[in-house]
Amino acid sequence: MKTVAIIDYGMGNLHSARKAVEHVAPDTTVLVTDNPEQIREADRVILPGVGAMRDCMAEIRRLGVDELVREVSRDRPFLGICVGMQALMSRSEENGGVDAINLFSSQVRFFGDNLVENGERLKVPHMGWNEVFQARAHPLWQSIPNGDRFYFVHSYYAEAQGNADIAGRAHYGVDLAAAVARDNIFAVQFHPEKSAGAGLQLLKNFTDWNGTC
Repeated sequence: MKTVAIIDYGMGNLHSARKAVEHVAPDTTVLVTDNPEQIREADRVILPGVGAMRDCMAEIRRLGVDELVREVSRDRPFLGICVGMQALMSRSEENGGVDAINLFSSQVRFFGDNLVENGERLKVPHMGWNEVFQARAHPLWQSIPNGDRFYFVHSYYAEAQGNADIAGRAHYGVDLAAAVARDNIFAVQFHPEKSAGAGLQLLKNFTDWNGTC
């Protein structure tokens, strides 16, 4: 039986993520855990995240999750969700600037207090459904139409421009990286566990994925 470990560092949408994975992969054992050995032994690993980047990274470093993420993402499928994606970037502008785990070189930017498009002021945070356009083929996009809609809640975003690892993009006043991918890692800014059919399909694809492309 396959095992998926959802890393519990006190800053994630843990219950919803676990229930969603259990729904799409009933033959999979899903663990919500902060136990490094259980995480190392899992076939697949998910890093969720909600809240302020400063607090998330403080807990990630205090618990040694940063080094654990570097280790387990090398040799098995690894999924980052929302702030869990942003934590994989190099640095975030949030809270005056916070260094992240630096598995991807992208910067995380603030939408700004005056985000305007076509003369209309956009609300920040970006909250709700938005189209995601697939920047390249990937096993996690299987059976998901290009331009399908996913659910977002965020005030900061990973840059899309010049992002060599971008796997999906969205637009909200600016182009943003909705998904990034490299080797065994796939990470998304949206919440697949809140994204109805498309999100459940992505999670199913993750539980079927063997890593790399």
